[in-house]
Amino acid sequence: MDLIVTNAKVLTMDPAQPRAQAVAIDAGKIVAVGTDTDIAALATPATKVIDAQGRSLLPGFVESHLHLVLGGVELEQLQIGGVYGFDDLSAAFADYAKKNPQNALLMAQGAAYEILQHPVTRHDLDRVIADRPIAMMAPDHHTVWANTAALTAAGLLHGAQMPHGHEVVMGTDGTATGELREFEAFSSVLALGGESHLQLGIATGGEPSPWPDAAQRAADKRKIAAGLAHCAAHGITSMVNMDGNRYTCQLLHEMDQEGTLTARVKVPFHFKPHMDLSELDRASAMTAEYTSDWVTSGFVKMFMDGVVDSRTAYMLDPYPGTDITGEPLFAPARFKDICIEIDRRGLQIAVHAIGDGAVRTTIDGYEAARLANGRLDARHRIEHIELIARADVPRLGALGITASLQPPHPPGAMDFPMGTMDTVFDPSRWRDAYLWKTLVDHGARVAYASDWPVTDVSVMRGLQAALTRVPYDGADDERLDLMQSLYAYTAGGAWAAHMENLTGRLVPGLAADLVLIDGDIEAIAPGHLGKTAIALTVAGGRITYHSEAMAG
Repeated sequence: MDLIVTNAKVLTMDPAQPRAQAVAIDAGKIVAVGTDTDIAALATPATKVIDAQGRSLLPGFVESHLHLVLGGVELEQLQIGGVYGFDDLSAAFADYAKKNPQNALLMAQGAAYEILQHPVTRHDLDRVIADRPIAMMAPDHHTVWANTAALTAAGLLHGAQMPHGHEVVMGTDGTATGELREFEAFSSVLALGGESHLQLGIATGGEPSPWPDAAQRAADKRKIAAGLAHCAAHGITSMVNMDGNRYTCQLLHEMDQEGTLTARVKVPFHFKPHMDLSELDRASAMTAEYTSDWVTSGFVKMFMDGVVDSRTAYMLDPYPGTDITGEPLFAPARFKDICIEIDRRGLQIAVHAIGDGAVRTTIDGYEAARLANGRLDARHRIEHIELIARADVPRLGALGITASLQPPHPPGAMDFPMGTMDTVFDPSRWRDAYLWKTLVDHGARVAYASDWPVTDVSVMRGLQAALTRVPYDGADDERLDLMQSLYAYTAGGAWAAHMENLTGRLVPGLAADLVLIDGDIEAIAPGHLGKTAIALTVAGGRITYHSEAMAG
């Protein structure tokens, strides 16, 4: 027996044996779950025995929607979440510039849309730094603001032709204002930092050309390793990576072979509106090529709309005080054809849909696939669902659609300001925003996630947000309880990723993926969960993180 964790409050997420005291692990698998006495009897002189001292032991967290590579890259960039006002912004950039004289682009992350209390322009950023390219990304990762030097270097100062839904915002003087909306618009700015090849999947659906050499791959793997370590410190052992391509899969595969991959990662093929259906051959090929317990593909990611803050989320009704509704990135009829073909190939579909118009269009596509191909165990997903028409709520459960939801996202729940609700949602529709319990009550399966680096990857902070969220005016209480929320972060996420026979529960025969919370999670007040640390993370029987308290 390799490892035994004893004296724990074990929450297995297995209805047949929901609670236990100890878990035994051997050869990367769970061997037994039971009482302290029964499990202790399995120990040998070579067994590592960990006394949990009454802490809660759960299945390793399944992060159902994150951006691993981007998150790893951004750990090295300037973080300006919570920074407001010109003086503080300027001071943050000045300090970062001084520490990074070699950077071709000074990139900041977490810039609030209201950071300067007026629409940011290149002239604002020129006042910050004019002689070096600088840019800052909104928390939602759908808008970038750049100074004149960055726009000039990227060839965008005088505008550029963009695909539908992507925009270089132009001023009345015929030059770019500095605001860049969606991936294609700001990809050439990000490229100044030398890492654009890591963004190709989510930006274009393409692959690096030429293929990066061994030295570049090694550098890229170091960035991924940083992201993995960050996730392991938060108890994450499996993840659905919502960006990537075959190059991402190959990097992860090499890390698996080298023994440095510390979480199970599922990687999508991105299908873009300009693509022909034949491009799905690449998705099928990725699925066939990567089939280990640690690196898989098997799903196609699409964007149906943008985000509410930039008014690019597709709504059925106009945004307050405007005639803007946003628009779908895929024509509805064509989207149905795409869904039918992906579903026919036996691949899962995951669609970013935030506005109620985008959600309805996505559901219509999945319904068309069901009618064309019959009932398959597809578990097609909708990512985010920030607003949904009441008539569409029961359609998720009826069609077997997974709701992939992010507890940190609702304004006022965690880091996003409550003021967003006033500007992007009509108060009469607040009752239809961020519905979690309502979707579950109508039969939808739910998976929880962070969308890191859009928000903090901390599952404990996300759990606190899920349990302490205050209902909006006129809205019902949409919180799931503690056990439902933990299920959505473990077994529910594993099921949504077609990984339920591998992980997500503490059951003999499944992978030894575990997280030990630094306390009794059922006794901690919901408002204090976010400050509760992770004591131990185990993935595939290997300890990938331990706190100082568990160092011995």
